[in-house]
Amino acid sequence: MTKVFLLGANKEIDRAEQVVEVNQVIQMEGYSYHRYVVYDIIKNQWGITYKLINLTTKDFHTADIIRPLKEKFGIGFYYDSDNPQFMDSFEVAILLQEAQAKANVEADEKGKECIQMEEVKAIGSKRFAEILPENALGVIVARLKQDESDSQTDYFASRTTRTVILGFSTHKRDIFSEMRKHASNFEETAYLAEYNADYEHREKYSMGAGYYLGESKYHGWIIEKVSMYSREGMIKEFAYTAGNEDNIRIKKTDDTTPPPPSDKNGTSKNGCTLVEYSEKAVAVFGETRAIKDELKAMGGKFNSRLTFNGKKLAGWIFSKSQEQRLAYYFGLN
Repeated sequence: MTKVFLLGANKEIDRAEQVVEVNQVIQMEGYSYHRYVVYDIIKNQWGITYKLINLTTKDFHTADIIRPLKEKFGIGFYYDSDNPQFMDSFEVAILLQEAQAKANVEADEKGKECIQMEEVKAIGSKRFAEILPENALGVIVARLKQDESDSQTDYFASRTTRTVILGFSTHKRDIFSEMRKHASNFEETAYLAEYNADYEHREKYSMGAGYYLGESKYHGWIIEKVSMYSREGMIKEFAYTAGNEDNIRIKKTDDTTPPPPSDKNGTSKNGCTLVEYSEKAVAVFGETRAIKDELKAMGGKFNSRLTFNGKKLAGWIFSKSQEQRLAYYFGLN
């Protein structure tokens, strides 16, 4: 099937029909208005593909449809059917060498960037895993938006140029007061800590930007929540961001897990402390992330708001009946 129908132009085009020749110059109408030269033509069962070189940037491009300039309608590639222009074959050969050399340099640079990015991700993955609370269900982040809209073509879009981690949430609800609470953690978003109804945006609809706090989704800083559906997925998502320590702006509060209690309050080993929590329960405090699956298998339940010696402390709570089993597990017998 090589025929396509252009709705706007109200015309059917057969892609199997060749319309330009090698070395012929064509042009882009819309966007850049650059000129291109055809350096190769590929034919297959789906039609014809024209391989192009941008005469200004010396970048490679391809085109499946090239239309006559006298039938111009909308953005696309066009050729002058009345006065076709051609380049000398030698000039095209030189241009092809230059374009290939540029592409090789860009590929090498991209390869180096990919290696560097993976190194940053490896560091960030470990760093983010260490600070991500066990009970977190969301991450509060600030994003710097850069406007990439083009009013002349009615194109509206933006891209994120930087992401900063501001804090964590134990639920998935979008609450502006929670976003404002974390805004002061970063000097660039501190002004969003004060209530301003104009900064609260609710776009939970198709093509909307969700709930976010800020002046505009197209430019400047905004704050939003990213819900967590799996710990591994969240670590992967923020690995590159966390690779730069400057992108982590989490304020330490009294809820931050303190060091495990001393031996005089319980029995300690390998960074974990087993204590008698009540008449019917025992608790384990300390560095438990690496053994959380084992603790869960023994009937433990993680609780970020346990109280010990008058302080809130995250830990694992167990039935008193598991005390001997836990002592054996930690080698305390």
